[in-house]
Amino acid sequence: MEIREYTEADRDTVFRMRKLAFAGSAPPPDRLVTPGRTGLLAEDHGQPLGSLMVNDFAQYFGGRAVPMGGVSAVVVDPHARGRGVASTLLDTALRTMRERGQALSVLYPTVPALYRGFGWERAGVHERVDFTMDRLLMSPRAPRGLATRRATEADLADAHACYTAFAATADGMLDRHAPAFAWEKLLDLDVMTLVHDDEGALRGYLTAERERERLKVDDLVGLDPAAQLTLLAELTSWAGVLGKVSLRIADPAFTDLLTAQAIHNDVKTSQWMMRVVDLPAAVAARGWPNAEGMRPAAVDLDVVDGHAPWHAGPRRLVVDDDGVRVEPGGTGAVRVHARALGPWFSGVQSTRALRRAGLLEGDAPLLDRLAAAPGTPRLADFF
Repeated sequence: MEIREYTEADRDTVFRMRKLAFAGSAPPPDRLVTPGRTGLLAEDHGQPLGSLMVNDFAQYFGGRAVPMGGVSAVVVDPHARGRGVASTLLDTALRTMRERGQALSVLYPTVPALYRGFGWERAGVHERVDFTMDRLLMSPRAPRGLATRRATEADLADAHACYTAFAATADGMLDRHAPAFAWEKLLDLDVMTLVHDDEGALRGYLTAERERERLKVDDLVGLDPAAQLTLLAELTSWAGVLGKVSLRIADPAFTDLLTAQAIHNDVKTSQWMMRVVDLPAAVAARGWPNAEGMRPAAVDLDVVDGHAPWHAGPRRLVVDDDGVRVEPGGTGAVRVHARALGPWFSGVQSTRALRRAGLLEGDAPLLDRLAAAPGTPRLADFF
């Protein structure tokens, strides 16, 4: 079996396999190979067996964007299943991501057991909540003083800066850098509204698509309560036309603290899985706001990772005046399995939970103090 990067000449082959795997009815894009994405194709003497794609992303943790490979479109041709095609593709993808400096990897699993076998584990959520219009109408009124208008191409850089100002404060969010994320495509949506103050400073924005019975909101980003309530007022302006709004939850403070939710809500949750591809690189790239006040400190780890031998074995996590880092050596007192690294790094699970799941052995309170998150990490992008 051979693995290579696919090219535009493989377009029909790859999209045929994707259609079989995901039952897509929409026509495929014009191009297979696009900037910010790398595709891998498995072949046997020129016969295609399967493929996957790695997106060039970066994900915020502790206020810093950590390079991340977003794995998607993992497919195996039906005739080739059971021959280790997916396993070979994933092992190759891990090496490729490490070579390209992507210290983390995230995917949305259709077959969790497969990815767990290669070190990915659940580390956060992607959520949508459906509001009935009567509930939105019960929300607080928007203050006066802010204006709204339709976005233009000249506004895209400011919109990205506005998004970044929010996303850097929310663990798990992508930084949405080009070319993997094309901001200009937002202008094709039915709604892209900006909210700004009297001096023209952008305070937030809204993107949405009109569907038959609802408004599907992708981004509602406001940097302060006034901006969020102003954008909320635009949603309520659809009353009488639509009965429901579907909102992607990027900022739980907005949905939990500013809207009038009922006791029961229709929330669609997708779980994403994370894998730490290169532990020293990931720790060096992440922000560690909780490290203040705990220097000096250290914990000796024994990293068990058969698919990433470059960071397996005895490792010492050190917190000192130079920051937080992972270096070779130590006693290996705390045994950490590959599947434990993602949930710990994201802050979604404590070491106590990881011990109960059999993914960590030993006492490591420093790990909890370092990565403890104020909420569940979330992504506002599906790939």
